[in-house]
Amino acid sequence: MSANPQAGFEIKAYMQRIGQQARAAARHMAAAEAGAKNIALQEIANRIEASADQLQAENRKDLEAGRANGLSDAMLDRLELTAERIASMAAGLRQVASLADPVGEISDMQYRPSGIQVGRMRVPLGVIGIIYESRPNVTADAAALCLKSGNATILRGGSEAIFSNQAIAACIQYGLQQAGLPANAVQVIETTDREAVGELIRMETYVDVIIPRGGKGLIERISSEARVPVIKHLDGICHVYIDDDADLDKALQVTFNSKTQRYGTCNTLETLLVSESIAKEVLPPLADMLIEKGVELRGCETSCNLISDCIAATDEDWDTEYLAPILSVRVVKDMDEAIDHIERHSSRHTETIITENYSHARRFLREVDSSSVMVNASTRFADGFEYGLGAEIGISTDKLHARGPVGLEGLTSLKFIVYGDGQIRE
Repeated sequence: MSANPQAGFEIKAYMQRIGQQARAAARHMAAAEAGAKNIALQEIANRIEASADQLQAENRKDLEAGRANGLSDAMLDRLELTAERIASMAAGLRQVASLADPVGEISDMQYRPSGIQVGRMRVPLGVIGIIYESRPNVTADAAALCLKSGNATILRGGSEAIFSNQAIAACIQYGLQQAGLPANAVQVIETTDREAVGELIRMETYVDVIIPRGGKGLIERISSEARVPVIKHLDGICHVYIDDDADLDKALQVTFNSKTQRYGTCNTLETLLVSESIAKEVLPPLADMLIEKGVELRGCETSCNLISDCIAATDEDWDTEYLAPILSVRVVKDMDEAIDHIERHSSRHTETIITENYSHARRFLREVDSSSVMVNASTRFADGFEYGLGAEIGISTDKLHARGPVGLEGLTSLKFIVYGDGQIRE
């Protein structure tokens, strides 16, 4: 790990050194055997579990500072390292270790008329810069996926999680050393100076891609200022549409879980759309469940007429990612109007339809243009761990280079390979 920058430290020189070290490490990681990478992941997981008390002690420093600085409840929830989340970090590392190594995988080999064979090989991206806020578990998740996919990574967590991130970084360094892999394969930037981010996103020579995770303001800044390609999503305005042919029990349970399982995540439900033919049947009992849980409802005129404790929604509500116990509700005429609403207001993250009508389900899957589209399932499943990818690096709402939860394959690329036997072109 690099020396800790002190007062007067030259950020540009520090970041250049970090970049050079990452580029050198990336060459070694691209050639690393799957066994060595898996040993590192297992050792990091073991160290995280063994260091649980220390991790929580360091995390408490961040939580205390966060409260003193007026962080919202949603941000504090993201910041907290509970025993369950520490165990989940370790489980995520082990799951990534159990996944097949994508590096070197060859596909689509075909003979050409000339006699050569042409195919593709999966290769690492190189050096990945990851900029994130609040959630310290991202440090372990990002390290795991970058390590297994043969990349080097530069991690820059938020200043609000500095103690937690450094404690996790120590566990990562231990695991790399135990596996005989280069220590600079995972570097956690140790300065909270914001200029470090500016340098990182401009280092085209050393960094191949930037992945920002955090609030909309952070991601907009990175997207507008970066000289390095960015994999991103700005926000998670997710929808559930309860169709005419929905099963009432499924509608209640899926909607309730989508909103209340956790409030401060990008795959949490923010807008509920209900077909008018079923609204009188589904909205009153669903509203009772949500209000009892403490969720504030903001609805259209029809919704407010059906729900006694409902605030009139504004135009802004349909475009808001609350990350809080607030839900927008709109009654729509039919699926056409539901899809139109999603097209105008969705952030292209995750949308769900609740229906028993196969044709309606197929149409929704085909026409809704989001990175995850679901039938009769909670939006909270839009997650790399739940999709079987292991810990995810983030969820991309871009269409290039990766879309949806970004796991191992999303951190690799394909190159053409050719096998010949002395062929020359006429």
